[in-house]
Amino acid sequence: MRSNCGFCIPRVPAVALFLVVLMPALSAAQANNSGPRALTLEDAVSYALQHYPAVRASLEELHAAHAGMSLARAQYLPALSGVYQDSRATQNQVPGIWLGTPLTPTVEGPTGGSSGQSYWGSQTAALFSWEPFDFGLRGSMAGQAKSAEVKSAADVTRTRLDVATGVGNYYLMSVAAELATKAAQANLNRWQVFDQSVRTLVDNQLRPGVDASRADAQLALAKTQLYQAQQVEQSYLATLAALMGMAGAEIRLIPGVLVSLPSSDSLPNLAPAENPIARQQMATVQQIQAQEKVLTKTDYPRLFLQGEGFARGSEVPANGSYIGNWNGLAPGRGNWVAGITVLFPNVFDLKGLSAQKQMAKAHENSQRALYDKTIQDLTGQAQAALAALKSAKLVAEQTPVELAAARQSESQSRARYEASLTTMVEVADAEGLLARAESDDAIARVNVWRSLFGLASAQGDLQPFLEMLKAPIHDGP
Repeated sequence: MRSNCGFCIPRVPAVALFLVVLMPALSAAQANNSGPRALTLEDAVSYALQHYPAVRASLEELHAAHAGMSLARAQYLPALSGVYQDSRATQNQVPGIWLGTPLTPTVEGPTGGSSGQSYWGSQTAALFSWEPFDFGLRGSMAGQAKSAEVKSAADVTRTRLDVATGVGNYYLMSVAAELATKAAQANLNRWQVFDQSVRTLVDNQLRPGVDASRADAQLALAKTQLYQAQQVEQSYLATLAALMGMAGAEIRLIPGVLVSLPSSDSLPNLAPAENPIARQQMATVQQIQAQEKVLTKTDYPRLFLQGEGFARGSEVPANGSYIGNWNGLAPGRGNWVAGITVLFPNVFDLKGLSAQKQMAKAHENSQRALYDKTIQDLTGQAQAALAALKSAKLVAEQTPVELAAARQSESQSRARYEASLTTMVEVADAEGLLARAESDDAIARVNVWRSLFGLASAQGDLQPFLEMLKAPIHDGP
């Protein structure tokens, strides 16, 4: 039967309603259990820069410094303050007793009448104050706030560099550990096949039983090496996830071009002074200089243009009449005053101010010395990174030769063993050399990338390195 209500909500079965409520939770659970998250190096760095708590904290500090700059500019605005007060007190002076305020003036006079009787009183005032010029004090304070903002911005850049460097280093180490695990797995697979072959020869009395024991020992050693390689790989991946701001999550690497040699073996040269670490230290020097400038302006007088209007009301009788409206609850008499106020510094504070200036200058010299040290350290790190890159390239040129020779040696040793021309010791040595050569050859190419990344990190600019990751993959030394 059709309902007469065109906007009536149809009745929903309880099971359907339960599924509607439960489906979002099930979808979220499936998303969390969908498997490890696949990430390239660029993805890992980008994610970390957006989610790692240290980056977010430094950005909030920058926002606070920006607000401090606005606060410093607000000091140029005039001040306008007001107050209103009603009171009831005993009569002991002409206007009565008032609670102290920073605005209204105090007027006293002879008392009259009974001091034990109380009366209503009221007062209100508005004070306008403006400092037309200050010999550069507010400008220096605004400069100090600006230097704090610049320092916070330098802190953000330094934090982003540190986070990106940490993520990049552990990503590359994780790639190397993954390749080492694959090499250990290949070594284990070979020993499993060879162990079965040796047992067949021993069972047919073509080889002594000690060979089977030696093969079993080598197989167990290969398993141990695989487990150790897997443990190192998982440790690096866990640390990488924590540095990205997704601790506890499972990660799968997408090495891309990192498994081959880079298309270029150099990066643009960046002056040490342009490194975010050096800029951060220079921002510290400039912040202290701004503080010194404020101190040099604090020993000048300050001039204010001021005007005030105020009014009072009182229930206290004077000459047989009441003053004020509503029996003193509202002011009934008003006055105004205007003038120029000059505030002079405390002459006894000049000695302490001189000491503060000397302390600030010493701090500036100290931070300048640290800046010089930073430049020296960054220059040394860049040179060390260049040396590491040169060495990594030389190693990468030799590992293919090492791998080819090790494969030939392993193949010949196994053939000689099966022909009873050599012992198990020679085969074990050849297998060990091949396992080492496979691991060395796989990791050598990643080490070239690690050296390039170390150079980019020492120079303080990772963007050229990240651009190199977009090049097509090619094999070869």
